[in-house]
Amino acid sequence: MKDIARELGVSVATVSRALKDNPSISQEQRERIQAYARERHFLPNVLAESLRKSRVAAPKIIGVIVPQFTHYYFSTILTGIEEEASSRGYSILVAQSDERYEREESICQSLFKHRVCGVIVSQAKDTMRYEHFQRLLEAGVPLVFYDRICTGLNTSRVVVDDYMGAMTAVNYLIETGCRRIAFYGSDMHLEISKNRYNGYRDAMHKAGLTVNDSLVFECDNRALAEEITPELLQRSNRPDAVFAVNDDTAIGVLYTAKRLGLRVPEDLSICGFTNGERAVACDPMLTTVEQRGKQVGMEAVRILLDHVEGVIPLDKVEKRVVRTRLIVRGTTRKVEKS
Repeated sequence: MKDIARELGVSVATVSRALKDNPSISQEQRERIQAYARERHFLPNVLAESLRKSRVAAPKIIGVIVPQFTHYYFSTILTGIEEEASSRGYSILVAQSDERYEREESICQSLFKHRVCGVIVSQAKDTMRYEHFQRLLEAGVPLVFYDRICTGLNTSRVVVDDYMGAMTAVNYLIETGCRRIAFYGSDMHLEISKNRYNGYRDAMHKAGLTVNDSLVFECDNRALAEEITPELLQRSNRPDAVFAVNDDTAIGVLYTAKRLGLRVPEDLSICGFTNGERAVACDPMLTTVEQRGKQVGMEAVRILLDHVEGVIPLDKVEKRVVRTRLIVRGTTRKVEKS
């Protein structure tokens, strides 16, 4: 408000009243000040106002943005965030973007208004612009990305080793005798999808196998998997394995294969990526890459609070990678021992 007052040549009190739409300020002046504030993305500091009146210490609150609460992996990350934050005397304020850019942008504004000390976020699938994150950084609010990182900004992040996880899984499929391996992935603008595809592709090339574009699909949920898989599995040259970007997609493929009368893994091997509860609730149980979501959440909090508490400078980017591991179960064949 001091900056606005200085630029417009009015008092801070006038700015304050105008932003609250106080009728003691002329309508013309109110509109002028409000328009100026909007253009510069000014947001009132709700917490600072309450502290000014109550004179109590600022709460230690971390903002967390989750794409979907119902996704097992994100729920495990949230568990790690809460446990680590609590152990260091912080609380968390959690919101769901529901995979929508507009919702994500609104959440960022709300978290800033409530003056969280930092934000941990996995971006929504359709986020292509990053101004809302940039505004937080410019305001001195540290950001740590997890899982889906923002490639448009050089910020701290925690990811799993998606590339090596995918490569290990596809290598295993090849070792069991699979040669025509299909890939079900997310939108390629997401870094995790690029990394998992690259791991799949490089494992195929390393084994001297061709990556067939007709076996590569943008499909990252069970409903879509059940929609597109029947045509794939009814081809004369159908694949002998499917590597999917997550467990739900893999389970959609498994359900479809069984419905079509195929044997898993004799006729079709299937591998997912998550190792959620559903992986052991299907029949046969799912071979999958374990992501260790709880560890991801704990690491994200450690980095963020090191920024907040001055251990890591705000302008220093911290990048950490959590290793994955392949969990072999019943949807893949066994490696034949020589």
